[in-house]
Amino acid sequence: MIRPFVPLAALVLAGCAQTTPPAPEQQPAMVRICDNTGCSDRPRNSATFNPNVDTNPEQTRRIAALTALAEKDPRAAYDLGLRYFRGDGVPQNGYQALQWMRSAGERGHAQAQMALGRAYLTGVQEMGSDPAEAERWLTLAAGRGNREATKLLAEATAAKKKNQDEYRDWVNLTRTASQGYWVSGYTYYWVWSPGGWRQGY
Repeated sequence: MIRPFVPLAALVLAGCAQTTPPAPEQQPAMVRICDNTGCSDRPRNSATFNPNVDTNPEQTRRIAALTALAEKDPRAAYDLGLRYFRGDGVPQNGYQALQWMRSAGERGHAQAQMALGRAYLTGVQEMGSDPAEAERWLTLAAGRGNREATKLLAEATAAKKKNQDEYRDWVNLTRTASQGYWVSGYTYYWVWSPGGWRQGY
């Protein structure tokens, strides 16, 4: 007897068509969930993530204390801005970094003025460059004797005069090198100790 030829794909499709998922009442009521508390069987409809839970209360306390200091002391505002840029003890946030750095710079902190000048000259994270704003901050820092600011001030002034396309190319070349200053070129004024924040220099 000769059997009719049945393509393999037709057999596979026939097998898939006969497989149906179990009805909801037949599915297990429990599932295995693993999180920071360990693994356990939990009801299928349980939710484990709560965005309002503070997962690191010690870190929250430290940052609240530094924020309170930053409102009074420009050195602490500078430190807080640097921490926001680096993501050191806080979520990395370029906007917050600039806000706190500007707070320090507006209160006369020369290192913050220098850092702001560099940030505006090369751009930071999602923020593009702004040579005019860079020139403003670098002029303040250079006026206080900062040699690096004097050098960058000449670059900012030249950048204002350059064609935008040329300047964009220059920024792309120097931006990577500039990021290193944010990571390791600037130091903190305040360090955490068991008694709270204290000046570290």
